[in-house]
Amino acid sequence: MKQLVRMFIVVFVVAFGLMYGVHVLNSSEGYGGSNTLTIYNWGDYIDPDLIAEFEEESGLKVIYQTFDSNEAMMTKIEQGGTTFDVSVPSEYAISKMKEEGLLHPIDHSKLPNLNHIDPRFLDLSFDPGNEYSIPYFWGTVGIVYNPEMLDGWQIKSWNDLWDKRLRNNILLVDGAREVMGFGLNSLHYSLNDTDEAHLQEAKSKLGTLTPNVKAIVGDEIKMLLANEEAAAGVVWSGDASEIMGENEKLDYVVPEEGSNLWFDNMVIPKTARNIEGAYKFMNFMLDPEHAARNAEYVGYSTPNKDALALLDEEISGDERFYPSPELTEKLEVYQNLGKRMLAHYNELFLEFKMHRK
Repeated sequence: MKQLVRMFIVVFVVAFGLMYGVHVLNSSEGYGGSNTLTIYNWGDYIDPDLIAEFEEESGLKVIYQTFDSNEAMMTKIEQGGTTFDVSVPSEYAISKMKEEGLLHPIDHSKLPNLNHIDPRFLDLSFDPGNEYSIPYFWGTVGIVYNPEMLDGWQIKSWNDLWDKRLRNNILLVDGAREVMGFGLNSLHYSLNDTDEAHLQEAKSKLGTLTPNVKAIVGDEIKMLLANEEAAAGVVWSGDASEIMGENEKLDYVVPEEGSNLWFDNMVIPKTARNIEGAYKFMNFMLDPEHAARNAEYVGYSTPNKDALALLDEEISGDERFYPSPELTEKLEVYQNLGKRMLAHYNELFLEFKMHRK
């Protein structure tokens, strides 16, 4: 999903523990046990009230830790020094973790609430049959923009980012797959392209975008766009929803050439100590009422069809965040490109960033 640089994670986690009685682990403490459940998730990616309710219902004590990138999460799980019972990686990370034997297979019979998930979001290419993962949130990558700052101009295409009206007025997320992806999409190539000529063409085209790029930033992109520090930004859909909630002048578009359709799924890492507790938590989060509340709190799109029916029409009917099946068919899931190609994407993105200086 989204590689969020959560500047406030430490403050949030401490406050989270103090406010809701959830135990936040420090590096000197032990992990796991039959009476505890250790969850490893993205920052600010769950309604804290649901954690407290799960503890009361299950009798388990939750230890909650956060990560800010799939790579950091995978490294920590692979090292095995700490154990986690539930984690929430993105689709390409799930594919990689499967290959490296880092996940427990999922026993669907222990998840009766799985029948609430929309079949569109099951049995996808990164995990056929959902053998190792269960849907949590999904979304897109697109462009948030401020029509008032652009004299009413409406952005529709990735190629619009190169327009002179956006000179020194674009913010980009600090992500290689996202930036290289829209560079490739703007040329009508796949965002999973591995053809070297296409990659170099995309990098060269991105180099011509630099006069329009004000900054490449992390999670602060939300505050900057809401405060009208830039007219447009490339963001994940959930962040777009949050930004637009702060500033109603803003709009969000999934460009017509196509974009990324991402998924974050719940998994049980291989080193989990409380597998039964993991199933209890996953089934709890699959309950439609809980999933709807979580979607309202986090701002991302729920894959839970029965939770969707519980959301306000203003949310569930907004095709910017719940696009039609016709549009989602034009979108692509990030594929696991392998270590060598992923490193190459990162190199090309770094060259783009260095070119700006």
